[in-house]
Amino acid sequence: MDVRLAIKYFCNYQERSHKEVRSKLYDLGCRTDQVNNILAELIEIDLLNEDRFARSFARGKFRIKQWGRTKIRMHLKQHQISDYCLKSAMQEINEADYLFVLNNLAKKRWQLLKGEKHIRIRQEKMFRFLLQRGFEAELIKDCLSEIINAE
Repeated sequence: MDVRLAIKYFCNYQERSHKEVRSKLYDLGCRTDQVNNILAELIEIDLLNEDRFARSFARGKFRIKQWGRTKIRMHLKQHQISDYCLKSAMQEINEADYLFVLNNLAKKRWQLLKGEKHIRIRQEKMFRFLLQRGFEAELIKDCLSEIINAE
């Protein structure tokens, strides 16, 4: 199968980062000069767009997996996305939706941890859970205090 055709199918299936496409081309046995030429061609025909990938990635991970900004930013950096694209991707996340998701996750987790006898341990478990999901520590603290005051 032709490498150019294979990589076009690969890029048409879903948005891809430059790093993913470069890695796939090397897996298909291309040399560095071929990889650079094919990447340039894909960018020229708009099959490969770093900004579009970053925005799509951020929207998807937030809406589907309910990740926080920190985790999304970290994963985008692993894809070697530029700072400009990182900033535009973070703008895809609506602040009101972000806080709503954080509060929903916190409330659900708080209910799951009802069996924990010590309130301090319950708070720590909740804090670690939300931090691992990629939410900012300050927002988590505010959310935790709201939930505790509501009880």
